[in-house]
Amino acid sequence: MQSVVFKAVTHTTSKLAALTAAASVTACGGGGDMSSDAPGSANRQNSVTPCGGGGDMNTGWPGSANGQNSVTACGGGGDMSSDAPGSANRQNSVLGQPAQTVTEAAASRFLGHAAWGGNPSAVDEVIGWGMEGWLDAQLALPIKETFVEWLVRRGYGKKGNSSSQGLYPGLWRRLMSNLDPDPQFSNNDAVRQRMALALSEFFVCSFDKLITGGYGQFAMAYYWDILEKHAFGNFRALLEDVTLNPAMGFFLNTRGNTKATPGRVPDQNYAREVMQLFSIGLHDLNPDGTEKKDAQGQPIKTYTNEDIEGLSKVFTGWNTDGSFKTADDAVFWGYGQTMANPMVLNESLHSPEEKKFLDTVIPAGTNGKDSLKIALNALFNHANTGPFFAKQMIQRLVTSNPSPAYVQRVAQVFANNGQGTRGDLKAVFKALLLDPEARQFDQGGSSNSFGKLREPMVRLIQWARTFSATSVSVEKDKEWEIYNPFIHVESELGQKPMFAPSVFNFFRPGYVPPNSGVAAQGLQAPEFQLVHESSVVGWVNFAQQFVAGGVADVKPNYARELALAQDAAALVQHVDLLLAAGSLSDSTRRLITEAVSAMPAQTPAQQRQRVNAAVHLTLCSPEYLVAV
Repeated sequence: MQSVVFKAVTHTTSKLAALTAAASVTACGGGGDMSSDAPGSANRQNSVTPCGGGGDMNTGWPGSANGQNSVTACGGGGDMSSDAPGSANRQNSVLGQPAQTVTEAAASRFLGHAAWGGNPSAVDEVIGWGMEGWLDAQLALPIKETFVEWLVRRGYGKKGNSSSQGLYPGLWRRLMSNLDPDPQFSNNDAVRQRMALALSEFFVCSFDKLITGGYGQFAMAYYWDILEKHAFGNFRALLEDVTLNPAMGFFLNTRGNTKATPGRVPDQNYAREVMQLFSIGLHDLNPDGTEKKDAQGQPIKTYTNEDIEGLSKVFTGWNTDGSFKTADDAVFWGYGQTMANPMVLNESLHSPEEKKFLDTVIPAGTNGKDSLKIALNALFNHANTGPFFAKQMIQRLVTSNPSPAYVQRVAQVFANNGQGTRGDLKAVFKALLLDPEARQFDQGGSSNSFGKLREPMVRLIQWARTFSATSVSVEKDKEWEIYNPFIHVESELGQKPMFAPSVFNFFRPGYVPPNSGVAAQGLQAPEFQLVHESSVVGWVNFAQQFVAGGVADVKPNYARELALAQDAAALVQHVDLLLAAGSLSDSTRRLITEAVSAMPAQTPAQQRQRVNAAVHLTLCSPEYLVAV
């Protein structure tokens, strides 16, 4: 069954009325009437209780094992012979057990963890090749064009462009599609993009308030390229490239940080955050990610102020590389190249003192590059790093409350990929996604603590990927534009990629909604830190807008759905499978089907309204919002 962990649902009659009202708004194409009948309005309960709202968090989740739609495989979509990777006749190399036959619902659910959910072709691929075979194929896809290269190709690297031009059109393009009119630049690398987004919420570097003096879009694009590059690489290399990235240098003050002089000491910001957030965390951990306790039962701190002071000396002498000189009419002007390359060391500004931190001693006189290597090795090899990283990646991709055993299994792969390599992220993500706990609902089963609230930006990206959204413009300053004077995505969603309000991301990994059933059960619900009355209402209204008309220049393709529009039950079942992996409860599916059936379907416009209603109501259903 789905858990009580995240959903504060009203009684069935209230929920049905709320969904019916939303259907009416969608069908009419109206302007988001939030009257007393509208979901989340001031006069009725929200379908999802805001953090701190004190709603009943003890209601059973819709979509439980007794109500979950079980959609079996249609048998299509690929070779299921003994030669097919991941087929039922093969062993799952990660789990060490026979791979199970993959149903449509299981394939869609797996795609929701590994990428952005399913569309029919992706579901068929997973069924045909098996989960591991499909994942291996995705992990082998090369990067055809970096984000920086795209910015230059589209003309954003020329002298005189503002610091933000091209950044968000380019980033949304990569996340929503990463396809291109020119086949040599198209890359359906959904898994790499999903992992990069997850990594961006661990190694947080935000464009919000980032001041670079120009060409900040290249600093952030280069940062994203680092996340993409190392998503299937090694954690140690990723940690170093993050450290030397100009965007991070501006964000956490390593750029221009110098050795101590009379009256000042090295900036300690990055030294603190690289330990607290990017590697070892605040408290000593067991191999399964649980906190160690001292004799008094209190958590044991991983580092002290003296450790921060000692480590801060390592991050001195580094600055952006100003050696790039170009003509004024160059397609990639010099300062843009400065932002898109690693920082460099000025040895004369590096602290020559002895540096002590985390039981590590760097002798006095050690040069800056060697000091950096020793420091990052210490963080990388720390016993905390594997479980600390593993738990947060599980939280971002699969469930907010992984069992200690799940965390330990993934952390063990971080420690050793089976071939003696530590920090192999390809192996880590593969183990995380194919773990028995992650896949427990694929063949049935239940839990009262499994699942996670889908982040708002992930919902938008999933909609775009599921319905093959494309940019209808080819003009440089309009392509993949999902904002206009009336739509500001960060306001509508409360989120925007690479735009966290602080280095602590959009929410804390250990957040617990106060006065809730989550708190009473000792569970965590990180994404619920984004939930409040306005966000609930805002999602219903914003989803209505983009489902019906797209978002500014980005438009969906509902051709498959329009073909089903005259059969309401088939349409709803199809949308349920693609968006919610068939998890809508019988009552919710029945309600949506009845609402869609009540709408006329004689004309193409009426059929489109049916599709809009089915998609919108599914996106607003509790079973979709909390993924299992």
